[in-house]
Amino acid sequence: MASRCLRLAALLALAACPSREYEETPWCSPIKVKHGYANCRTPQGEYYKNVLGTRCDIRCQKGYELHGPQQLICQSSKRWSGKVLCKQKRCPTLSMPTNGGFKCLDGAYFGSRCEYYCSPGYQLKGDRIVTCMDNKAWSGRPASCVDTEPPRIQCPSVKEKTAEPNKLTARVFWDTPEGRDTADGILTDVILKGLPPGSHFPEGDHKIQYTVYDRAENKGTCKFLVKVRVRRCVKLNAPDNGYIKCSGDGNNYGAMCEFSCIGGYELQGSPARVCQYNLGWSGVEPTCAPMNINVNVRTAAALLDQFYEKRRLLIISTPTAANFFYRMQLGMLQPAQCGLDLRHVTVVELVGIFPAQIGRIGVKLLPPSLALQLRLLLRIPHYNFNIVVMDKHGMDKERYPFPATPAELFALIDNFPLRKEEMKLQAEIGQSCP
Repeated sequence: MASRCLRLAALLALAACPSREYEETPWCSPIKVKHGYANCRTPQGEYYKNVLGTRCDIRCQKGYELHGPQQLICQSSKRWSGKVLCKQKRCPTLSMPTNGGFKCLDGAYFGSRCEYYCSPGYQLKGDRIVTCMDNKAWSGRPASCVDTEPPRIQCPSVKEKTAEPNKLTARVFWDTPEGRDTADGILTDVILKGLPPGSHFPEGDHKIQYTVYDRAENKGTCKFLVKVRVRRCVKLNAPDNGYIKCSGDGNNYGAMCEFSCIGGYELQGSPARVCQYNLGWSGVEPTCAPMNINVNVRTAAALLDQFYEKRRLLIISTPTAANFFYRMQLGMLQPAQCGLDLRHVTVVELVGIFPAQIGRIGVKLLPPSLALQLRLLLRIPHYNFNIVVMDKHGMDKERYPFPATPAELFALIDNFPLRKEEMKLQAEIGQSCP
């Protein structure tokens, strides 16, 4: 028992006081790796991990990388075989996005966060925040700034205008709207759909649209209405046995309607009426009354004045009522009475030789003196059959020394200037002979 205690005491003494052999073995200074650590192996045991021959594997903390050898050896010079350093890992510099930028915390080192931003009018595409990772790469996708916001354009408000007098259109002006791009301020195209400002717009509502495009092909649109109104009076109708001819649309503000009567009728009332701004017609409503021929005038000129601009005259002069040409002429005209009325023709008969001569217009007889004056004024022979055709202005247009067929007379009259307008009006109201 005593011997066993002596051996244990010797071992404890040896552990507490190393042998002279180990005291003479070279020792290296302890390894200190900032942001890292050393894993050492020594042949002398755990206690002797920095003695000669000790090998240490160097490791860095996460986010740091080793600069120097991965293993250090304690040499006889009491120095380690190299120097090591754990440096913080760094990611590559980020690219600045066009029309934007970024800001970072702690630069570009491991764990640093960078946030992208875009200039006004641009939107971020990609990850807004990226982080520098342990593999020295940035997390997320590269960011870019794109123009996705459409340009802005403001159209004017609704344009309302009343058509000008006697017109169905109105000229409308407005300032061309200016577009504005929210990104770089540059517009590439402006398209107008509809009539441009300063145009004559017809009655109704007209949609105007402007479209602008920016360099990213975003488009902005605005619309407004042009409203043109036509002030209108109550529609007028032609009087019985008469015609109406109106300008413009017939009842629009400023339009004028002119009235006339068919052959054998006289206009009473206003020959023309105008649609006024208060939507009332000027003048008095016209009527067409049967023409009253006064045969009790003193001169042939006064008689003819009653037909001026109203009726054409077909004057038939014969020496006797028994004249063959005269009877033949009356026989041809009798079935053509509708054609004569259609052409506003009044037949005047002068029969006999002075002093036994008479005149007749329909059923009205002319005094002998008036019949004589008419022959003298128009220089119609007394002793021969004659026909004189006169227009509405009292002009002697044609003479026939023998009977004329209705077809010949109608062809002549239909070529008179005033007759062209009459034919047009009669066609509009459907007036014709069977």
